[in-house]
Amino acid sequence: MRYALRHMGIAGAVLAVAAPALAASSPSDPLKSVMWDILRDQYFDGAPVVFDTAVKVTAPAAAEDTRAVPLSVDATALERVVEMVAIADLNPFPLVLRYHPGNAAPYIATRIKIQQATAVRGAARTADGVWHVSGVLVDAAGGGCSAPPASYAQKDWADHVGEVQARLWPAGEDGVARLRLRIRHPNDTGLVDGIPAYFVETLQVDAQTPGGSPTLARIDSLEPVSENPVYSLDIRPPPDATALILRGRDNQGGEIRATIPMPLPDAKPAISLKPVGQPWSVGQ
Repeated sequence: MRYALRHMGIAGAVLAVAAPALAASSPSDPLKSVMWDILRDQYFDGAPVVFDTAVKVTAPAAAEDTRAVPLSVDATALERVVEMVAIADLNPFPLVLRYHPGNAAPYIATRIKIQQATAVRGAARTADGVWHVSGVLVDAAGGGCSAPPASYAQKDWADHVGEVQARLWPAGEDGVARLRLRIRHPNDTGLVDGIPAYFVETLQVDAQTPGGSPTLARIDSLEPVSENPVYSLDIRPPPDATALILRGRDNQGGEIRATIPMPLPDAKPAISLKPVGQPWSVGQ
């Protein structure tokens, strides 16, 4: 509460001094969330904000499973997107992830935890520094963030942490290839007494080429991403790429790494599974 009042006080002081400027960059929230003013100040750091239907946020109107709510943010209608964020306003940890698409298309899909009915937002920052924001309301019974991961019920869950399963589709005429990732990880929020937070923190996709390993995209993920996180990205591999390299870590220093071979143009998507510390295996 003190945190919220402190931010509201700062926002009020700024409004009193520069109301016309803020009126242009901070329009009223179409979702009418009580948290919008605070979240805007916290996550957009005073940058101009516009509500823009060019950003497409897709999530169910009612969550069937609050521990795994499908969410996609599509900003491909905008030009020169340099960063994207996903936010669930009324979650204990509102910020879900930050996505740095690099040369990838500005699109990301995943599954998230929701603690209660909330506005769920996607935002894309363009090269001119403006945040383009959109969102939807998701109804939910609650408890998704505070429920313990189902992984803990399995005796051997720790032996599988960091396993990666990936599907890579051949690139289309526009050079864009769909990449889908699944990482075995409890992604625990730490809200259960006596159990520390334990979640995947960063993921980076690089291209393996004869001339080096350029980075294609990076995800900075946080506690609200669901257990065994799943991501769909639209990347642009270089023409001479022989494979994609996934690198990452969790918040306790555990490493995540996998090599994803490039599929042939007419082949089925490559399916890959690499347990940590074990040989690489590929199936079709």
